[in-house]
Amino acid sequence: MKQFSNGTGQRLRGGLGWFGIGLGLAELAAPRALARFIGVNEDAKTISTLRALGVREIASGMAIVKQPEHPAWMWSRVAGDVMDLALLGSARASSESQRHRRQAAAMAVLGVSVLDAWATRKKPFSSEARLPERGMRLVLDTITIYREPSDVYAFFRDFTSFPTFMQHLESVKDLGDGRSRWTARAPGGTTVEWDAEIIHEEPGRSIEWRSLPGSRIQNRGRVAFRATPDEQGTEVHVEIEYHPPLGAFGATLAKLTGEEPKQQLHGDLRRLKQVLEVGEVVHSDASIHRGMHAGRPSEQIGALR
Repeated sequence: MKQFSNGTGQRLRGGLGWFGIGLGLAELAAPRALARFIGVNEDAKTISTLRALGVREIASGMAIVKQPEHPAWMWSRVAGDVMDLALLGSARASSESQRHRRQAAAMAVLGVSVLDAWATRKKPFSSEARLPERGMRLVLDTITIYREPSDVYAFFRDFTSFPTFMQHLESVKDLGDGRSRWTARAPGGTTVEWDAEIIHEEPGRSIEWRSLPGSRIQNRGRVAFRATPDEQGTEVHVEIEYHPPLGAFGATLAKLTGEEPKQQLHGDLRRLKQVLEVGEVVHSDASIHRGMHAGRPSEQIGALR
């Protein structure tokens, strides 16, 4: 099944969200008229069910309109479609006209269901020039940061600030026009460089990038910024696709030595959270010493000082 771009998906989800709000208002304001229109009886149980479905439609619709980039909200609409079809299927027709109206309503619900199910699909990267998938690996991670999405996005958008929380980065230089040069520390005290470019950006919502052709480190990624349900913070969702040096052997070796990208990403996001919430990376005694060491000076040594 072909997937749409992020922008198209968000517009479709937003449209379905507004459709749900409108339908929910109709179910709440005029349940009897709606019951007649779709060919079901106007008894008390049906009216009560339609009003309950109306509340559900409005709640899910508002969530979708507010966060159209989050396809998970669409699953509530899919569940609602199943309930609508169950209501239509269990209703008994008292006339031929009523039966035809109910069949037409069921077909309409099925059509909307297809759109709802389609809208749950989310393409992780934009459709522009994907790197070859063969040999690529995907890393995903999420963290919640208690700052406004606009603040988190603004900080993340300045790539030159990345070395403050990404331990393996030595520097990032802004080359202009959405391009940047990255220098990372490599084993043996060496460094490795590559150039990258932004390929898609939705200010305050997401950033996508890729390494330029010919780079020694092939990678691409996407970061999405979404307000938490309580609107007290930001959910940062990161997707990175990369080509491990030396292939599968290199990936296994990196994992064993603690240099695997997933491990690095998790640590980097934790440090990003500290920088944005506290103002600096908080180091414990265990994190500032390498190798085996005492957690605190012994009392005997302290007494001699």
